[in-house]
Amino acid sequence: MKKNILFILLIFIFITESYPQIQRFPKPDFESGYTQPGPVKTYPRSVSWEYVDVAVLLIALFLSSYFALKKRSRKYIFSLMIFSLIYFGFFRKGCVCAIGSIQNISLAFFDKTYVVPLVVIAFFTLPLIFALFFGRTFCAGVCPLGAIQDLVILKPQKQSNRLNHVLGLIPYLYLGLAVLFAATGAEFLICRYDPFIGFFRFGFNQNMFIFSTAVLLLGVFIARPYCRFLCPYGVLLKWASVLSKRHVTITPDECIQCHLCADSCPFDAINTPTPERYPGEPDKGKRQLILLLLLLPLMIVTGGWAFSKLSVPLSRNHYIVKVAEQIRLEDTGQTTITTEFSEAFRGTGMPTAELYNRAALVQSRFKTGSWILGAFLAVVIMSKLINLTLWRRRLDYEPDKGACLSCGRCFKYCPKEHERLLELKGVSLLE
Repeated sequence: MKKNILFILLIFIFITESYPQIQRFPKPDFESGYTQPGPVKTYPRSVSWEYVDVAVLLIALFLSSYFALKKRSRKYIFSLMIFSLIYFGFFRKGCVCAIGSIQNISLAFFDKTYVVPLVVIAFFTLPLIFALFFGRTFCAGVCPLGAIQDLVILKPQKQSNRLNHVLGLIPYLYLGLAVLFAATGAEFLICRYDPFIGFFRFGFNQNMFIFSTAVLLLGVFIARPYCRFLCPYGVLLKWASVLSKRHVTITPDECIQCHLCADSCPFDAINTPTPERYPGEPDKGKRQLILLLLLLPLMIVTGGWAFSKLSVPLSRNHYIVKVAEQIRLEDTGQTTITTEFSEAFRGTGMPTAELYNRAALVQSRFKTGSWILGAFLAVVIMSKLINLTLWRRRLDYEPDKGACLSCGRCFKYCPKEHERLLELKGVSLLE
């Protein structure tokens, strides 16, 4: 494990050292005589706090992985979770956020004038690197959004596998929309609808307060609803965790199939042993697989085409398109009411033709992005269906490497884990 941690540090150092200098905000689009401020001297305290944040994140990820894989201790994981909630949540006020960093990375990828701060790169990459090696230990004890939901899990109810599969598609849609809106410069969707930022900063508007409270109340009965059915970063963590070299296990050695672990998991993240296949089932599964593979190209084209039809209403979230439509309404006499945005535009003296050209360019980008988003969602849906047709022989209860949050709840329910703890205490089972 020490070699893996050293490798992670080397990867991160390479990424940060090879990245260009920081420009925190893109330049304004309208030429209104505005001059971008020159470099402002940053006080050492603010810079040092960024390094402190990254150091705390790295240490927390290491401890979370160590507690889950080596110590196998839910108590230690829970204690780390409380610390992360206090530090990353209330002390650092939910920012920098690994979940929101998706938007910064997306904007920098498509807008060469925007450079991501190094601390944002760290918060985006480090949890993914750890997930690639050790599973979703970031979700277990480091993420403050997960921690605040974990505290209210009082009476978790099981959901059907079918419902879990359907709701599990929402994070992919959210991720796609967040990338689309950030890449086109429309807005940072994840930050706008962060359900817990109001709690962390002790400030709410009414609608977000209702939404935040609803998520927490729902979390009493459906464990971590945001993490499982909304979080866009969870999609990336899931992809990395599936490939993890080392992942938390339910039992320290052999499974005795007592099924106590499956009953204890509130996230439905434990796969049960598979029954024997009936005669004829393999052939049926093969036919379904071939049919789905043949339908895949058609579904990709259909999904892309369908979402491209939504590009115009989606593009209206971009301020240039908003202003262009308002100016068009005013110039054609369809409205006599002006807005602060239209008045600000007229104050720039920019020709309306140039504004309309910019708006058309934005709408063109949205059309392309919407097409890609639709194709992406089609691939996700078809991949899930294909995965359901594939039969894998499973003899024991095993964590689903993608869905498992490495929380360690199942440890204390495993009889073999109790045997291990007694042996560590020097208690003989024969006494």
